[in-house]
Amino acid sequence: MLPKSLLLISLVTSTFLTSCYEQQAIVTQTPSSSSENTKTESSETNETESRLELVKKRQRLICGINGRLPGLSYKDKNGIYSGLDVDICRAVAAALFNDPDAVEYRSLGSNERFTAVSLGKVDLLSRNTTWTLKRDAVFDVDFASIVFYDGQGIMVRQDSGITKFEDLNNKSICVATGTTNELNLYDEMRRKGINFKSVKYLDEFNVFKGYRERRCEAFSSDRSQLLARKFSFENPKQHLILEDTISKEPLGPAIIDNDSEWLEVVRWITYALIEAEELGINSTNLEEMKKSENPQIRRFLGLEGNLGRSLGLSKDFTQHVIYHVGNYGEIYERNLGEMSPFKLPRGLNDLWKNGGLLYSPPFR
Repeated sequence: MLPKSLLLISLVTSTFLTSCYEQQAIVTQTPSSSSENTKTESSETNETESRLELVKKRQRLICGINGRLPGLSYKDKNGIYSGLDVDICRAVAAALFNDPDAVEYRSLGSNERFTAVSLGKVDLLSRNTTWTLKRDAVFDVDFASIVFYDGQGIMVRQDSGITKFEDLNNKSICVATGTTNELNLYDEMRRKGINFKSVKYLDEFNVFKGYRERRCEAFSSDRSQLLARKFSFENPKQHLILEDTISKEPLGPAIIDNDSEWLEVVRWITYALIEAEELGINSTNLEEMKKSENPQIRRFLGLEGNLGRSLGLSKDFTQHVIYHVGNYGEIYERNLGEMSPFKLPRGLNDLWKNGGLLYSPPFR
């Protein structure tokens, strides 16, 4: 089958989107002409063997990340990886091998991430990726869970005179092509009748670079990314993130399609991070909590029952995850919250009982 992006050439561009045309980009009725509209046809995965078995044999998890996004996944000058997405990879490795460092990280651009999963180049994609219907139904990937609730926003310079969405009329906006950010931006501008010029790049890092080099007047991405990029400037106060949130961006890890065994493993490891926080278990009190007589805690920690074994993991896999990586709250605070430079409030990423959206199914 030909990629859908090739079929778009035959479409007639709409009058509105033509007004939004940027000379170096092709803008049609469907603005994206990249991997967002392309279904991968082949896979290198051995159909007779679960990815779980392959990873166990290899004794190493291959994890696809961004690698250039502080707070979510970032490689520092010493080659050390950190971030919420990185900690999801580390949690899976801890559960499998009792070793959070048994991970090989591969930095992937937004235009290559799904292909890397569907071809088996990575075991797990933990790369600030939004879960959408189309990605779930058309691409050869399955999303395991939601680990971060985000929303798309727009950043501008304080001296630009732009203070609200309507001020973007006839302005240039940098955005990553082949992403939900690109599609959402066109939808919102069309809905509000705002003309703009799009300046497109293949990945988020170059979108930021374009904004930094003043190739555009505004920069649109997930709000967490905008915050991280804002703090990378020498003077963050010279930049403003507009109050408008123009989309829902539920971010989560993804794996190759139709591998239920591997999907369940990744899903319940991420749920373990949330459940641990709800039960009050963290990396500093784990040993004390193992003495608890609470049957819910004992079952969760594998002190009673065989929940871990039913997933193909050890009985105490949750203990390994908490000991090495911590619970979700610990992960959030050190990467994005009060212990980080960003001081980002939990908001929707808090537990359900605290007014957030985080909720784990029962461990029983």
